[in-house]
Amino acid sequence: MAERILLINPNSSQSCTDGIAAAVAPYAAPGLPRLDVVRIEEGPPAIVTWRDWYGIAEPLCRRVEREPADAYILACVSDPGLEAVRTVTDRPVFGPLRCAVAAAMMRGERFGIVAFTDKSKPRQRRALQAMGVESRLAGTIPLNLDMEVLTDPVAPRARLAEAAKDLVAMGAESVILGCAGMAGHRNFAEEACGVPVIEPCQAAVAQAILAVVAARGGRVRLAAE
Repeated sequence: MAERILLINPNSSQSCTDGIAAAVAPYAAPGLPRLDVVRIEEGPPAIVTWRDWYGIAEPLCRRVEREPADAYILACVSDPGLEAVRTVTDRPVFGPLRCAVAAAMMRGERFGIVAFTDKSKPRQRRALQAMGVESRLAGTIPLNLDMEVLTDPVAPRARLAEAAKDLVAMGAESVILGCAGMAGHRNFAEEACGVPVIEPCQAAVAQAILAVVAARGGRVRLAAE
């Protein structure tokens, strides 16, 4: 049976889900796991509040329990339900924020985060504290835009460029896009600010592929196998 990595968008936004799928599409290749991207149809339009964050844990658990995969990615950049979902599967489960932070720290000493809203900051700060890397954060700047504005191919770009440049001025040597809704803007943001820009779902896919390939003994299979 073909190996599969399942990315689950905890929100109900179709445009956000489509943006995630487009961002990770270049990671699909013969011999590597299939990448499937789905959304929680009954989820909130975006994960904004702590109530959203806690409330989506059980729907994520149920989705993982009924959909077999070789690895799972909870495709929201505040890693909602991560600990809960890990209790319902023996497969690896990845949070994009934690994966993005790990990738950012390999590109420089300090990183910045372009956050979704002001309400994202406490949740992301908690993850950084859990990782023991809060001192590596140069700063966080929220865009405070609606999800459907964020996923528009043009509308958020001026604000995103400004935020990324400001983070570099604050000492960031890399920038993390702090919402999966920004997935389609990675290349633009990197050109705008001049430092590496990390798209968290891409970072999580890279880690998930590594985990799945390692589990088979490191062998890359041909498509026909």
